[in-house]
Amino acid sequence: MSRGRKILASIAGVLVLVLIGLVVWQGLEYRKDRQIEQAREEAVAAASEQAIEMLAYKFDTAGDELSKAADGLTGDFRDDYTKLIQDVIVPGAEEKQLTVQVTVQAGGVISAEPDSASVLLYLNQITTSAEVPEAQTAGSRVIVDLQKVDDQWLVSSLKPV
Repeated sequence: MSRGRKILASIAGVLVLVLIGLVVWQGLEYRKDRQIEQAREEAVAAASEQAIEMLAYKFDTAGDELSKAADGLTGDFRDDYTKLIQDVIVPGAEEKQLTVQVTVQAGGVISAEPDSASVLLYLNQITTSAEVPEAQTAGSRVIVDLQKVDDQWLVSSLKPV
C-alpha cells in the first residue's frame, strides 16, 4: 500500500470514529430531551395533585387528610410540614371548624430536568368556618419544587409567590 493510501485510510478511519461519536452524542441528547419532556408533563400533574392534598382539608378529618399528604413530600420539607400540621393547622382547623377546598386553575413548568422540576401553580381556595359560614374565596400562586425519588415525584418545597 502506498503512503498516500495509508494516509487516506487513516483519515477515513478518524472520520468514521468522529461520525460514530457524533451519532452516540446525538442519541444521548435526544434521550435526555425526551426524559425532560416527560418530566415536564409528570411534574405539573404531580405538583397539582400534591398541592391539593397538602392544602385542602375538613376540620373533622384534617389530621388524617394532611398526614396522608406528607407521603408525597421529601426531605426537610416533609419534616417541617408534618410539624406545622400537628402544631398549628390541625388544632386551628378543629378550633375554628375550618374547611378548605383547593382547586388548581392553571400550572406550568418553570424548569425541569429528568429528576427535578419547579412548577408554578395558580390556586383557588374556598374557606368556610364556624365564625364565617359563607364561603370565602382567595386566589394564590405557589412555586412547587419536586424531586423524582424511586420513580415518584415528591414535593421538596412549596413557596407562595
